[in-house]
Amino acid sequence: MPYFDAASSAPLHPVARQALLAALDEGWADPSRLYREGRRARLLLDAAREAAAEAVGCRPDELIFTPSGTRAVHLGVSGAASARRRAGRRVVVSAVEHSSVLHAADRFALTEVPVDRLGRVSAAGFAGALGPDSSGEGVALACLQSANHETGTEQPVAEVAGVCREAGVPLLVDAAQSLAWGPVDGGWSLLAGSAHKWGGPAGVGLLAVRKGVRFAPQEPVDERESGRSAGFENLPAIVAAAASLRAVRAEAADEAAGLRALVDRIRTRLPELVPDVEVVGDPVRRLPHIVTFSCLYVDGETLLHELDRAGFSVSSGSSCTSSTLTPSHVLRAMGVLSEGNVRVSLPLGTAAADVDRFLAVLPDLVSAVRARIGAPAGPAAEPVAEEAAADAGEAGESLVLDTLGRRCPIPVIELAKLLPRVPVGTMITVLSDDEAARLDIPAWCEMRGQEYAGEHPAERGTAYLVRRVS
Repeated sequence: MPYFDAASSAPLHPVARQALLAALDEGWADPSRLYREGRRARLLLDAAREAAAEAVGCRPDELIFTPSGTRAVHLGVSGAASARRRAGRRVVVSAVEHSSVLHAADRFALTEVPVDRLGRVSAAGFAGALGPDSSGEGVALACLQSANHETGTEQPVAEVAGVCREAGVPLLVDAAQSLAWGPVDGGWSLLAGSAHKWGGPAGVGLLAVRKGVRFAPQEPVDERESGRSAGFENLPAIVAAAASLRAVRAEAADEAAGLRALVDRIRTRLPELVPDVEVVGDPVRRLPHIVTFSCLYVDGETLLHELDRAGFSVSSGSSCTSSTLTPSHVLRAMGVLSEGNVRVSLPLGTAAADVDRFLAVLPDLVSAVRARIGAPAGPAAEPVAEEAAADAGEAGESLVLDTLGRRCPIPVIELAKLLPRVPVGTMITVLSDDEAARLDIPAWCEMRGQEYAGEHPAERGTAYLVRRVS
């Protein structure tokens, strides 16, 4: 059964398994003790720190191990931002940061830098956010992921680090998705990573804090990990994490070439095989193993279940896969379609035959899901029949389409069914209380070449204005 969700958690690397088993026998003692078993454990911990620091591109005494990547992010944000309270209480982030960064920064005044439709920030956008705001409040910390966890789009870290340096603001980089493929270039100040993203065991994160960066831990501390992460180190898991990071780095060049070719095949073939599909993210400046796409008129949760039954484990940022029924904040920030969203992230060693089989079964699955919920059969608007035009009224009139209480993708499906029956120039007001409609209706208009005229609050839900132009 092909596992295509390595961006969530990569399979345990064979080297990690071997190192973990060996360290369970050799690294069980307290590395802070002076007796023989303690000294042996200390040697293992120091060697793991040196290996991880070499992979990150920092000094061993700048790197600590944490209980997870999320803990590394929270320690980094709170410690760096709190140490610079006199400079300001604002934390600047990109609009597509991982939720762990957004949650960690939420205790401060959050400023989001928008991204383009490919999911990338600009250095100029970051520079504009680093100055004092209208009230004079300054910036304590900036955060930018090295590559996006949903789309694989790489961010211009070196350029943003440059503008942060000019502004005197430290930059924390969330490198969880990219560390397997190489060190992060640029003058970052802090960097966080997570072992299970590169094939290490879960429960190990790392945080690098450059010398000279002001840092004030905000949580209970002890004498371990330079006083920045309290608690007894999970030494066997740390040893396995460092060993696997070194191993995947040694394989990275060859694996990246193979996986990039497979992802390029998916990106190229999908629009040919599946009607009304939008492949999102930067097609060039991206991680080699991630591709994300959205299928119009598709219930994302149902599609994931169908793919699972067909033997494929994938992920999604679709609103229909969330108990909150809100679309992924990443897709929302990019302004792309969220319906039927699928993220494919290939693990090391993925076979071309598995990708070919995925491409072979996907079209029929999408077609079946669309048919089940009554989606339109084709993308082109049909000619307006005379009786339908008469029912709809004269061109330029406004019609109301009530989809209140109906969840994605029904509002867009009903809009697509109505549009061919009205004259060109007709304004359609779509009433919806589904949060995903705010993203999917404008995205549908762009895909269909229709005019999206904005939105306004309604007595219930929101009114979205769509004008038929062709």
